Amino acid sequence: MPRRLYRRNIGVLALVAVVALMLAGMVAPFGQDPAYHRFADQWELLGIPHFGDVVSNIGLLIVGALGLAFVTGGRGRAVLTEPSERLPYQIFFTAIALIAFGSAYYHADPTDQTLFWDRLAMTIAYSALLALFIADRVHGPVGVRVMLPLLVALGAGALIYWRLGEAAGDLRFYFLSQFYPALMIPLICLLFPGRHTLGRYVLYLFVCYAFVVGGEWLDHEIYALSAGVVSGHSLKHLFAALAASMIHIMLVTAVKRSRPSIR
Repeated sequence: MPRRLYRRNIGVLALVAVVALMLAGMVAPFGQDPAYHRFADQWELLGIPHFGDVVSNIGLLIVGALGLAFVTGGRGRAVLTEPSERLPYQIFFTAIALIAFGSAYYHADPTDQTLFWDRLAMTIAYSALLALFIADRVHGPVGVRVMLPLLVALGAGALIYWRLGEAAGDLRFYFLSQFYPALMIPLICLLFPGRHTLGRYVLYLFVCYAFVVGGEWLDHEIYALSAGVVSGHSLKHLFAALAASMIHIMLVTAVKRSRPSIR
């Protein structure tokens, strides 16, 4: 990429970051709605309350474990040759696995206190995901050494700020930590070429994420339509696992592309 174009695109990213932060600051503070914890799934099976919402997290654990094994294994090292290249992926897949435990812990006893641990793992995953796109497409050392720890620290700080706030706390900056990667990753893909991050899998990831959001919004409606068999939130966990698996599949595809063709 020509240096002048590269600098212009960096300026675009910086401008979007500043505008996003300013807009978040302009929004009136808002806390956690107590109704958020009233999920549709009321099953209790094998002594596990909210059984569907708890056990549906197994998909995230499987995807996280498989992704981590791939990145640290021989095939992953074939495409991510440097340890610094692998670090954001390792943190991402580790966080995906930890979401399974955090979410199960939360759904077994839905409160603001348990929700913190669910959201902490999610925040780390979102931060690592954005950092790995920055490292692959914008600047490798900056993505790993600067943006990865900075994004994780800011996301965790936003959660701590929420929990230390009065009453229900202030969720503005936590939601910014979720919205920001969803905004920046497609923008980075449009502005910068990638080596291992393939654009079509970003599209697949966001399609899956749309179903994640739909499952959360339609939790009770899906539960009613299925006659109490499955809730929208349980499906949300499964679609979240499918979304995370797109990063694993993307790396597998990158490995295949890196192999010389045999005639």
